[in-house]
Amino acid sequence: MTLSLVFSIAIYQVTTSEVQTRIEGFRTSLQIPPRGMMPSVDDLNQTETTAQSSLSMRLLYVNILILFVGGFVSYFLARRSLIPIEKSHEAQSRFTSDASHELRTPLAVIKTEIEVAIRDNNATTDNLRQTLSSNLEEVNKLSKLSEMLLSLSQLENANLQMSSINLDKITRKVVNSFNKTSKRISISTQKRLMVTGNDVAIYDLIKVLVDNSIQYSLKDSKIYIDISQEDGFAKLNITNNGPGINKEKLPYIFDRFFRADSSRTNGNHKGYGLGLALAKNIVSLHSGDLIVSSEPDKETIFTLLLPLNSKVQAKTKN
Repeated sequence: MTLSLVFSIAIYQVTTSEVQTRIEGFRTSLQIPPRGMMPSVDDLNQTETTAQSSLSMRLLYVNILILFVGGFVSYFLARRSLIPIEKSHEAQSRFTSDASHELRTPLAVIKTEIEVAIRDNNATTDNLRQTLSSNLEEVNKLSKLSEMLLSLSQLENANLQMSSINLDKITRKVVNSFNKTSKRISISTQKRLMVTGNDVAIYDLIKVLVDNSIQYSLKDSKIYIDISQEDGFAKLNITNNGPGINKEKLPYIFDRFFRADSSRTNGNHKGYGLGLALAKNIVSLHSGDLIVSSEPDKETIFTLLLPLNSKVQAKTKN
């Protein structure tokens, strides 16, 4: 608005100065003609005053228009620019609240069990051993939670060392790490699909997806992994049969601490709802995509897309 006023004043000064200069020049060049042939000096003065008044009113209207239109547009753009900040603030508040909840529960359990053991004068060695075992289990949960939070924090400022990775090989390595459930997993793949990425991060990414499929599938049901190539991307599908995810919850499945069963630490499934958030961050760092589709009480499919290493793929074809 200040710039608009400054320019308006400048325009007014320049324009009126030009008008005055032209009128003065016209006055000095006037000859004494017959009356009525040329305008009088009073007419010229009146014309000058009218022109100045008209110009000032037009500039006033223009500035009023700029004030309202500029104010509206500025408000609209400011609100638009604040949307991601508000979302970030809400996400941070929700994250702090959820993290506090997840930390408070195991700490409360540990504190209660220790207080009960201290007050029980008749506690036997077996009772104390059970208390310590329970405390150790809760400590392990806290340790796992801390590791997941640390991994998420590190990924936000990560500078990953990239190399060429055989997606089939690293997937089979992940599956073999699940000794008890590896027989439930069926792999169909195109061998030598090479992607560019960090081997540790990609390993963790696939492990999270496989672990999630195992936890949320029916007992002894099959989990299908299919690796293929599609439009310059390596495509990895993980399909499991289980309770599925409701459509209204799908948009939030990658949010930190979000769990589709809304049961938190008291649910039947272990975990804190951080695994998929970690997986999504890893995918973003590799310029890929992670998509989920689900039908309740039928199946859930996670689709991972990672850019192929074009140089290695060209050599493989040759």
